[in-house]
Amino acid sequence: MDFALSPQAEDYSARMWDFMRKHVFAAEPVYNDWLAKNAPHGHPPVLEELKAEARRRGLWNLFLPQLSGLSNVDYAAIAEISGWSPVIAPEAINCQAPDTGNMETLELFGTDEQKARWLEPLLDGTMRSAFAMTEPDVASSDATNIQTQIVRDGDDYVINGRKWWISGAADERCQVFIVMGKTDLEASPHRQQSMVLVPRDTPGVTIERHLPIFGYQDQHGHSEMVFRDVRVPVTALLANEGDGFLIAQARLGPGRIHHAMRAIGMAERALALMVDRAKSRDAFGAKLAQQGVVQELIAKSRIEIDQARLYVYKTAWLIDNVGAKGARTEIAAIKVAAPAMATAVIDRAIEVFGGAGVSDDTPLAYFYAWARVLRIVDGPDAVHRRSIARDELRRKPPYVG
Repeated sequence: MDFALSPQAEDYSARMWDFMRKHVFAAEPVYNDWLAKNAPHGHPPVLEELKAEARRRGLWNLFLPQLSGLSNVDYAAIAEISGWSPVIAPEAINCQAPDTGNMETLELFGTDEQKARWLEPLLDGTMRSAFAMTEPDVASSDATNIQTQIVRDGDDYVINGRKWWISGAADERCQVFIVMGKTDLEASPHRQQSMVLVPRDTPGVTIERHLPIFGYQDQHGHSEMVFRDVRVPVTALLANEGDGFLIAQARLGPGRIHHAMRAIGMAERALALMVDRAKSRDAFGAKLAQQGVVQELIAKSRIEIDQARLYVYKTAWLIDNVGAKGARTEIAAIKVAAPAMATAVIDRAIEVFGGAGVSDDTPLAYFYAWARVLRIVDGPDAVHRRSIARDELRRKPPYVG
């Protein structure tokens, strides 16, 4: 396995770091102040300035191999850098969730008409989207449980159901939802689901509330939605009826690389802050950096970050070389390993900062909240551990005894 970045990726990484140092980090307080003084789900103007600068630098849509020419291993490095400022850096380069997964879905399964209407403005960064699968009344980690109904009625589909934790729905720029529901209750469990494209302004679509994460309201929001007799034309169907589960699986492979590497970027920034604090803070007659317990926190963090990074790179390499299906176990494993590592490293940084670490004076409190949430989104850790264990139980070792 070769995890060395291509010359193109090395160039992109250097340009990305220059962009982060000169523009993104300086924009963080501007972004936060605007939201505090205006609307929590509004669109801070500084983000459009960042997007324009990113486009000038050629840092745009790098997640999509068809456009960037980057492999999954190559893009992993960019995703990690963006994780140093996970709120605004991914969107500044048009590589933010859930739009990346939705763009990949439209690229793979959309018709020419669907691509023209939805994919092109998403790629241009003039629109946002959301993915509506999770439901409050069932264990949505098993997508066969979903209850939303998508019923054919002549040339239309009629949708009825309730969704929640729909990331991106609070942002008025979100103009389309990819909605997963059941079209055939008599089919086999994994062929009952389909996906349809639902424009935001369709009658019957109601956003009931925006859910906070540990008290934080993200700019793009995580919303609870109701679909009441929502009608869309049959041309809104993605792929074929019964393909919903297949589409969901295809959507999640590369996306977990992105999530994992951004988590590693957050952990790296937390470690950098921890080290800086340890060097500058005096306690009990010496710098914190001279305390053995603090040195242990720093050392454990470096080891765990590098271990997680190597595991994600291995997974990215496997996707590049054998496809997501061949990397199934590893994709599940990094979904567990990277956020758990990030949560632990960020927690150690908070310990070194003390009270300042749980305030908004540093990004650590928000990082911790988001890293912990990553252990639930795209399927909770327990579900992925179950999948990994099943694969391990089927594996035939070369020797036992």
